[in-house]
Amino acid sequence: MKKSFIFFLLLLLCVLALRAQTETSGRGGLYRHTPEKQTRLIHTRLKVGFDFNNRTMNGEAWLTATPHFYPTDRLTLDAKAMRIHEVGIVQEGEQKPLRYLYRNDSLEIQLDRTYRRDENYSVYIRYTAQPEEVADKGKRTFADTKGLYFIDPDGKDPERPTQVWTQGETEYASCWFPTIDKPNQKSTQEIYITVPDCYQTLSNGLLQASERHDDGTRTDHWVMKHPHAPYLFFMAAGEFTVVSDTPWRGKVPIDYYVEKGDEALAKEVFGATSQMIEFFSQTFRYDFPWQKYAQIVLRDFIAGGMENTTAVAHAESAIQPAEVLADHNYWESVIAHEAAHHWFGNLVTAESWANLIVNEAFANYAEYLWKEHKYGRDEADFHRSEKINEYCAHTGDFDKPAVRFGYQDREDMFDKVSYNKAGAVLHMLRNYLGDEAFFEAVGLFLRRHEFGTAEAHDLRLAFEELSGKDLNWFFNQWFFGCGHPTVEVSTRYDAGSRSLSLHIRQTQDSSLLFEFPLEIDLYEDDRRQRHSVWVSAKQENTFIFAVGKQPLLTDIDPRGIILMEEINRKSSAEYRFQYRHAKDFKSRYQALAFAVEHADKSFLLAAVHDPCYQIRIKALSALPVEQLNRKELDVVAQIAKSDPKNLVRSAAMWTLAGTRDKRYLPLFEKGLEMHSASVRNAALSGIAQITPELAKRFLMQARPEELTGDQLVGLLPVIVRHRMAKYLPQLMSYLAYYPFTEEDNPDQAALLRRGYEWAMSLDDVAPVEKTAQHFREMKPYLDGDDETQRRILEVLENGLRIKKGLPQTPSVRKQTDLLLRTIEEIKP
Repeated sequence: MKKSFIFFLLLLLCVLALRAQTETSGRGGLYRHTPEKQTRLIHTRLKVGFDFNNRTMNGEAWLTATPHFYPTDRLTLDAKAMRIHEVGIVQEGEQKPLRYLYRNDSLEIQLDRTYRRDENYSVYIRYTAQPEEVADKGKRTFADTKGLYFIDPDGKDPERPTQVWTQGETEYASCWFPTIDKPNQKSTQEIYITVPDCYQTLSNGLLQASERHDDGTRTDHWVMKHPHAPYLFFMAAGEFTVVSDTPWRGKVPIDYYVEKGDEALAKEVFGATSQMIEFFSQTFRYDFPWQKYAQIVLRDFIAGGMENTTAVAHAESAIQPAEVLADHNYWESVIAHEAAHHWFGNLVTAESWANLIVNEAFANYAEYLWKEHKYGRDEADFHRSEKINEYCAHTGDFDKPAVRFGYQDREDMFDKVSYNKAGAVLHMLRNYLGDEAFFEAVGLFLRRHEFGTAEAHDLRLAFEELSGKDLNWFFNQWFFGCGHPTVEVSTRYDAGSRSLSLHIRQTQDSSLLFEFPLEIDLYEDDRRQRHSVWVSAKQENTFIFAVGKQPLLTDIDPRGIILMEEINRKSSAEYRFQYRHAKDFKSRYQALAFAVEHADKSFLLAAVHDPCYQIRIKALSALPVEQLNRKELDVVAQIAKSDPKNLVRSAAMWTLAGTRDKRYLPLFEKGLEMHSASVRNAALSGIAQITPELAKRFLMQARPEELTGDQLVGLLPVIVRHRMAKYLPQLMSYLAYYPFTEEDNPDQAALLRRGYEWAMSLDDVAPVEKTAQHFREMKPYLDGDDETQRRILEVLENGLRIKKGLPQTPSVRKQTDLLLRTIEEIKP
């Protein structure tokens, strides 16, 4: 009894010591250590079966491991909210019981003896996973973190299929199997999944065998031959249809798991996958290393996408209607992002969450690379500018380094700094080194750390070795430092010396100054000369250029390479000149932004013919309709009829709809026949504004499932006026957004608010559930965004006020409780 007590006390002290190691305070405050490796996982073998009624999973695990360096007689595993039934050591095919202590989600096992490094041992654990009992509910990245999710397990919801699936990142794989749940662990894997025979299963690696049983179940055996991190382990089962695509290079299977009825859409959504894998194999100088590539669409998935090795999970919003796909595949960037993770994140994994950029910087930048390859530089640059704007909008992120060991919670790392900023920094590095050096260094890094882990310094060393350049300054400034420069630009021409002085002042905090190479375009007449200068890490930089005469335009960073915010004082004439003569997207888009801000009609009309369709859309959307004459409207009408991009045709129709001119009714009626969600949406809006009764008849005859929320927005005046409640499910996420449109479009905001308040006045739980779900999905992105949080709470509290004024039926009380719970979740 005394020895047992001492053993358990020692185990408890070990647990507390290990936890203290990850939460120490360094000289600069909180410091998150890279997890110490006392044990190295080698192989994980699992057998699992599901209790759908109780939402639990019965499991058996065989873990093969070895001491990392120091001899040890203990094994510490993460095992969240489990019931542990049996623990043993496997020797010569037999299992001998081991003593263990299970406490605070940690399983401490006393091994049968002391093992030295490179001495392997295998332990057996029989357990029950209880995802509904997981105490760690997550912080911001995900709505919750059960690790294992049951969707309609009792099969009572006719609108949803029965599914079960896992989500491991960050450290929630240990919610469904005992493991060392850290990103610097890797093991090979095999899993036996027993399910009803009518279900499909998916896991990492290849399906080796399937065995049917007399009780109507089946056991599938999946095997992953290459080591990968526990958070990338995945399994799913449910009512899926498997759509097979052309194998990559004729040997790697490409499969899409979708719900029945979505088979025809699967290849439209995911059909570029094989091309992406080939492109990334060549671009990263390292061939795709895995056994297969499957993608699965899951109900109620808690993230957009997740890069589980060879078994990528996607939210149900990946499946878009055919007429939406005819306009644009909005999920293509996510597909490229998750595919790129199979090199960055899966092949080479960030050794700690502080080094998350090893995974996410490259996955984010891969979105740019794919667009550049498939659609051209303009579209890629537009995508990059949108990502940078998202990062800059999160002002609370300015003080966060991309690589940071002082995070409060590991989920904090999944922000716009680790993704958007870090991806933009890689673009700068690529342009600084040149394409050949950059991509050859990427290949060197991958080969050096394949099937292992790395930190940001390893990345730096690979780029330094390949290029021969010292890059400490670059990594210290952009990855290990925080923020970005804001530059104020001014020029002065000296006619006597025929020289131009360019003055650049960094206006951000003077304690945080940046150095970087900068391109400058000078235009004398129509001739452009591109100069390269080096901006030093000081507040004021001045550069002098010899010129023949005063330049008509000085354009800094014309390609938009540098992650910075510019303060320019160019005249309208200069911006017009810049738009006409600059070839790069950033310069044209910057000039267009000036035209939009000043509602410059002639400037905008020139931009509606830009080669980049995103610029055409922005110009059309900003046209001051009331100022357009008949000839100018005819130009817009021609675009609505013939532009090669549906999204541009739609933007033109929206502009024409604002005229309420019956001349365009035939154009709108023809638009209803187009296989395009955006065009039909604009056409419906035009009809609603010209002949509301025609729109009303259309809506009375249509079925809600035939129309998307985007299509219905243009019909809101008719829907709200005639209180067509059947369309509310598609519209609630729009109606609840009314405070966010008040500044830009007060009339639209007032209409949305009327619609929202009408929906809340109904004794109907569905609109409340839709609203609550929409804002809960936004919750992970609200960190530091007090204004968005305030507006969301305003909407919810407005709904609560209306519900309290209704007769308090059991249904209304249920709706009131749901709003109250959602308010508490959203509150800081």
